[in-house]
Amino acid sequence: MRGSSRAAAAAGMDALREVVGSVDATDLAEQLFAAGSTIDGNATLRRALTDPSREGEAKDGLARRLFGGKVSDQATHVLAVLAGQRWADERDLSDTIENFGVAALAESADRAGRLQQVEDELFRFERIVDGTPQLRDALTNRQGNPAGKAELVERLLDGKSAPETVRLAKQAVGKRSDKRLDAILESYLKLIADRRGQLTAVVTSAQEISGEERQRLAGALERLYGRPIQVQSIVDPQIVGGLKVQVGDEVIDGTIATKLEGARRHFGG
Repeated sequence: MRGSSRAAAAAGMDALREVVGSVDATDLAEQLFAAGSTIDGNATLRRALTDPSREGEAKDGLARRLFGGKVSDQATHVLAVLAGQRWADERDLSDTIENFGVAALAESADRAGRLQQVEDELFRFERIVDGTPQLRDALTNRQGNPAGKAELVERLLDGKSAPETVRLAKQAVGKRSDKRLDAILESYLKLIADRRGQLTAVVTSAQEISGEERQRLAGALERLYGRPIQVQSIVDPQIVGGLKVQVGDEVIDGTIATKLEGARRHFGG
């Protein structure tokens, strides 16, 4: 997302913070998801709300006319503030509205004291999908029925996961996007981690790390990055000794396989 879109999203986030504390955050999330899907699926509307040649007030007013009475006053306010901004790309508007829906669900989970649970469950869901080719194909098939995908998620998670986890998983598999499903889920996880004011470290090892090892690693990473760290672990039998740790875009690879490969390149093997 380029500079003007980041500034637009920041202005909208201020509006979201104004209203989210006074409403049912789950309802607000549903309204934002629905509005974002409507905008994303209508090219004419998308262009009208992001046209850089139109004044912000005109786009604000258009959003209020379109959504007023169909969603709550609070959701309408957030949508109008977003529409009134300048966007570098028309898709950035609908993506930001979806992100705000994710943020509202994170608020709901936080109020219920289960935000970390949602983060853990969504991470495990992403790993299960990634490691199960048949399931991955069913959930990422662009010709597949969105209702069928949602039903499959329901069967997998309902009664076993927090309601916010189920809703986020459904949103991810139903999203019309060129992005891979794992990238969409990772973006949701980043938003949740940001909400908790922490970074997430994805640790890959040949065997499951122990609770003590997890705590030691989290402590070392917290000292390195100066922020709380949530450790999520992945078991990969192909890892040969050591750990691979990814924090955001940064990878700390201490595996034997990587060191051997580095030595091989050094000696021209």
